[in-house]
Parts: sequence; structure tokens; C-alpha cells
Amino acid sequence: MKKIKIIIILFTFLLLSGCAQTLKDEENNVIKYDSKAICDKCENNCEETILQYESLVSKEELTVEEEETLNRIKEDALSCEESCNYTCKLAKENATGQTLTSNILCQPTNEDVKEIYELYGIEIKNLPLCSEYKINDGGYEGLWTSIFVKPLAWILLKLGTILNNYGLSLVLIGIIIRLLMMPVTKKTATQSENMKKAQPEINALELKYKDKTDQQSVMNKNQETILIYKKYKINPISSCLFALIQIPILFAFIEAINRVPAIFEGTFLGLKLGATPSVAILRGEWWYILIVVLLGLVTYFSFSQNKVVDQGSTQKQMKTMNLVLIVFIIIMSFSLSTAIGIYWITSSSFTILQNLIVKRGAVK
Repeated sequence: MKKIKIIIILFTFLLLSGCAQTLKDEENNVIKYDSKAICDKCENNCEETILQYESLVSKEELTVEEEETLNRIKEDALSCEESCNYTCKLAKENATGQTLTSNILCQPTNEDVKEIYELYGIEIKNLPLCSEYKINDGGYEGLWTSIFVKPLAWILLKLGTILNNYGLSLVLIGIIIRLLMMPVTKKTATQSENMKKAQPEINALELKYKDKTDQQSVMNKNQETILIYKKYKINPISSCLFALIQIPILFAFIEAINRVPAIFEGTFLGLKLGATPSVAILRGEWWYILIVVLLGLVTYFSFSQNKVVDQGSTQKQMKTMNLVLIVFIIIMSFSLSTAIGIYWITSSSFTILQNLIVKRGAVK
């Protein structure tokens, strides 16, 4: 069970974009919502005006018409530079650092984001407005997108519109999904608690057959292991299946978030949902570190709830692996959008609370 949980978490972070296609330039570089593309385009436009100005200034003699043109171009150059500085400054203030998705489901409303998409040839005008998005918009895109991603995206948008806050929509839907999966996660948590109770007997069995590798001893060990599992009502296969059932829903939800621009344009508790902690902190918005801290804490407590009572080398290996994973997740969280961070924190917190209730019931 522990290995399955680790696999789920690793794949969640490695496949955060799900089937969402990352926007890339001609050199295959990933495009993010930062100020670079906006500033570069603005500076290139001004550079053309400046070159025209320099071309006229280099002439020894100018006609009256050329002098008038020179004065006009000079004013245009100054105006362009002033406008460009303002546009670039605004872009730096608003940039979130999130990775942009090329196969978005609806139109962004942020002008900077629109400009970036248009700059890289994405026809966003052909997409529906996020406020008017329907499940069947864009046609059939395969079972995965049509059955999981689009319905979740539609629910996110509709609930966000009703609540007038996409961040609150993320929190509520994250909780609703966990409530729907409660029978599954409760069964998994119960199996984990039963495994802890059985662990001393399993350890004793391992010690009993420590140096016995003959066929009869192996058979006897397997039979006694099965008896222990029956005694504590442990079914390893069903536990794995229960854990695997959650993967499509979790991945689909994360992909739905990535493919809906309206979510990243929203705010929740003063936090920009599209902002990544790394970009926000570098900009002086230090409070985004709370996302990283909370994500690290819920991951730590989630792992600590699944400790196996084992005095051997297995426990040391699992502790080391858990520590590495927690550090990895914390580092990764700096580059995750706040929207995904909020979902991860909400979903994990709910599961931790549920496991505590199950554990308390098992003690009674």
C-alpha cells in the first residue's frame, strides 16, 4: 500500500499537466506567463520607429517634408518608449509565472495572456468564453478528455460563476470529490490500520523463517501469512485497486484546472490563483510562501499517518524515502500554480482528517 501511495504522489507531480499540451516556441522552449514576451514585442515595435528616426537624422540635408516627418517620428518614438515602459512594467507586475497550455478549453480575458497566445499562433478567438463554456464545446477529444476533463472543467466554471470565486470553487469541488471517494479512501485507511495491528505478527513470522529458503518453509510462511491477513481482514490486492481508482479523477481534475484560463485569472484570499510561489516571492509577495509551507505540512502528515510498525531496516528505508519525497514535493511546489496548490492542500487535509477519524474508530 505504501508503495502505491508513493507512486500516486510521484505521478501526480510528474504529470501535473495531464494530457494538457504545453505552449512552446519554435525552439521547443516552454512558454510561461511572464513579462518577457510582452516586453520583447513592445521593444521590437519601438525599435522600428527608432530606426526610421536614425535613418533620417543621418542625412546631411533634409527637405521640409522630411523635417516634418522627422519631428513626427521623434514624437512617435518618445511616445512609444513611454508606452512600452508602462506596458512592460504592468506586465511584470501581473505576470504569474505559470506554464501556459496550448489546448485551453476557453478564452482567457487577460490581455497580456491573449497577446502571448496570439504571438505564438493560437487562435483563441475560435474558443468559447469561459463564462459560456459547455461540455460539448470543441467536439470529441477522446474518452479521457470527454468523460473526465471537460465535465470537471464545466463544473469548476459553473460553480465558480455561482460563487463568484474560482478559488472557492476549487476548494468545494476538491472536498466533494473526496466525499464521493470516501468509501474508497475509508477502506484503504482501514486496511492500513489493520496492517499496523498485524505488523508485529508479520515481523515475528519473518524472524521465524529468516534463514529458511527451502520450498516447504516458503510454502509454510506463505500459508501463515495468509492466515494473519485473514485474522486482521487484510486484502492487499483490493487495497491497491482502491488506491488506483483515485488516479484518473485526480489527474483529470488537475488537467481541468490547467486548461481553464479563467481559474488562473481569479484570486482567493488575496492570492492570485495563476501565480507560482517562486515568481510571487521574487516580486516581494512573501506571503505566497504559505502555499509551500502548507503543502509540505499536509504531505508530511499524510506520510506520517501511514507509518508501518517495523523495527527492521524497512522502516529506515521508508523514512529516508519519505524524507526525499517531502523535500522533492516542497521544491516542486515553488513552481506550481497557486490554484493547484490550494486543491492539493484542501484534498490532502480532508484525507488526513478522514484517516484520523478512521484511526480513532479503530482504537475504540
